[in-house]
Amino acid sequence: MRRGIAAVGRTLVTAGLLILLFVAYQLWGTNILEARAQNALERDFERLQEDFAPPETPETTPVTAAPTTTTTVPLAPPLPPAEGEVVGIIEIPKIGLTKFFVQGTSREDLKKGPGHYPATPMPGQQGNAAIAGHRTTYGAPFNRLDELAPGDEISVTYANGAEYVYEVREQVIVSPKDTWVVDNTLTAELTLTTCHPKYSARQRLVVKADLVVQESPPVAEFDPATLPEPVAEIPGDEDLALEDGLQGEHKSLGPAYGWGALAALVGLAWWWLFRRWRHPLTWLVGVGPFLVFLFVFYVFLERALPAGY
Repeated sequence: MRRGIAAVGRTLVTAGLLILLFVAYQLWGTNILEARAQNALERDFERLQEDFAPPETPETTPVTAAPTTTTTVPLAPPLPPAEGEVVGIIEIPKIGLTKFFVQGTSREDLKKGPGHYPATPMPGQQGNAAIAGHRTTYGAPFNRLDELAPGDEISVTYANGAEYVYEVREQVIVSPKDTWVVDNTLTAELTLTTCHPKYSARQRLVVKADLVVQESPPVAEFDPATLPEPVAEIPGDEDLALEDGLQGEHKSLGPAYGWGALAALVGLAWWWLFRRWRHPLTWLVGVGPFLVFLFVFYVFLERALPAGY
């Protein structure tokens, strides 16, 4: 009887530890994956900057010429890249945020960083540009979005040097199905969306901001007339729903089961060896392989479950 109770107790303790480790993986382990993705996006962004850089011209003897009057035209946002590729840099000084953001808001896109809703205008264009981001996992870029207040600045910078500064107007909390927050507008606006409250996907926190400054080399005074014409009305599209990417990936269930079984076998073997040879070295030899298999299991398990944003 006592042995049975002790076995049940050990099983419950082990299950509790595994659950705690999975929570730790979601809150901190996913940050490692996001950091690697951000490093890759930084390299891609630097390559784009090189592509936009003007070609070098050979030095020639200066020739005195009559002064001419030149007109500078602000740089426009580049064409939208393919889904999952880097778009630019989003910075929010108030909350210390500087992240590369990508095109797309699918589950895989948002693992790399904030994502631009493809069916909305590009930031800097006339209309309602929208960007989504995780709040508690994968680097949690929008973790402190609730701290923004009217007047706070949000800037977006492209590889071609164009920069656009927005000023926060308001923040609202809506249902995941309230897609009106990304509807197009006649004015240049920016909408940021993330989950609310923290550690939950029950609602969405939405920050609205207005374009106030357009700076791009060479610097030119902002003139709304220089913005592109308004884009056509955004059609109804399920991909625009703020709940996009929250459903689990069923194709990850198989690998999750497989890696879970392997992790269990390695764990049992480790436990058996430690029972026979109670030595610190036995514990050290077993902990490494077990954590590797457990980490891979957690990766697929996290994909199979609804996203926690």
